[in-house]
Amino acid sequence: MDYDFTFAHRQEGFDEHINKSIRGYSELLNDVIAYSQYFVDSGTNVVDIGCSTGKLTERMIEKNFGVICDVNWIGVELATGFVKPLRQREENLRKQFANERISFIFDDICNYEFNNCSLVTSIFTLQFMSPRKRKMVLQKLYDGLNEGGSFIMSEKTICENANFQEMLTFNYYDYKRDSFSTDDIMDKERELRHMLKPNTYEEIIDMLNDVGFSKTQCFWRNHMFWILTGTPRGENNLRSRVLEEFSGFFYQGSQKREQF
Repeated sequence: MDYDFTFAHRQEGFDEHINKSIRGYSELLNDVIAYSQYFVDSGTNVVDIGCSTGKLTERMIEKNFGVICDVNWIGVELATGFVKPLRQREENLRKQFANERISFIFDDICNYEFNNCSLVTSIFTLQFMSPRKRKMVLQKLYDGLNEGGSFIMSEKTICENANFQEMLTFNYYDYKRDSFSTDDIMDKERELRHMLKPNTYEEIIDMLNDVGFSKTQCFWRNHMFWILTGTPRGENNLRSRVLEEFSGFFYQGSQKREQF
């Protein structure tokens, strides 16, 4: 994979750029961080695929610090434009959390060997891989997950129905016009055209099932953007069961509201 995320290095910074590009992005991250506490476990690895500036890793450390100890926090990033901010964040985190093991690795995620993982996250990263490499990475991370561990991923999706997809696309462009000019929106669209390979929601579920995930749950959706969590077959971890109970509660609650 030889991605060139030139759009990620605008003047306002990557985190701010993504926050303006995806409606509800801050809430999305808040949910991932909140759910991390049900899976992060002592003596394990927590890996963020495509960690960009390392913001998610930092906030997961803050959320779990003092509750779970002896964790290897690992961020893997390919884009060389993130070397400087990641090195700075790593230095700051090691000062702030002196007893935590924190490392940011600059490499292709296809080369990374997952093992002893209680949690793996991927926030809008796998969608930039070819289907073959995407499945290879999913299989490797599934094999490297501990029993009771989880993989949390967010993806941009497409609709099977072209009319619905057109409606969602135009609505998304309308939202982005609050922060970007039409020229900026079209420039980014052209940049991503041959890089971004979104799937339908059903295709993503099929990919997760194919590599071994037996339980998947969508816990965040906003227009074309989703977050899902998957747990390995045979898991019987208490934290996983708690998450399932929460997910079921939210689902039942929405069903009740729809009846009125």
